[in-house]
Amino acid sequence: MADQQRKEGDELLDEKETAAILGTTAGTLQVWRSTKRYPLPYVKVGRSFRYKRSAIADFITSRTIAA
Repeated sequence: MADQQRKEGDELLDEKETAAILGTTAGTLQVWRSTKRYPLPYVKVGRSFRYKRSAIADFITSRTIAA
């Protein structure tokens, strides 16, 4: 029942899934986290890092430059 109430944008993706969406590698995401180079919010679950699908979409929108 809780899964049904969860919004699509709140789905948590792992590093590999997030990297694939962004066209980068999991290693690059690790560098971004440690250096705080880009404001991509994440959720730490134990030793794993997860990214909300909605946060990834917001990040892409914020980095989009109009032609």
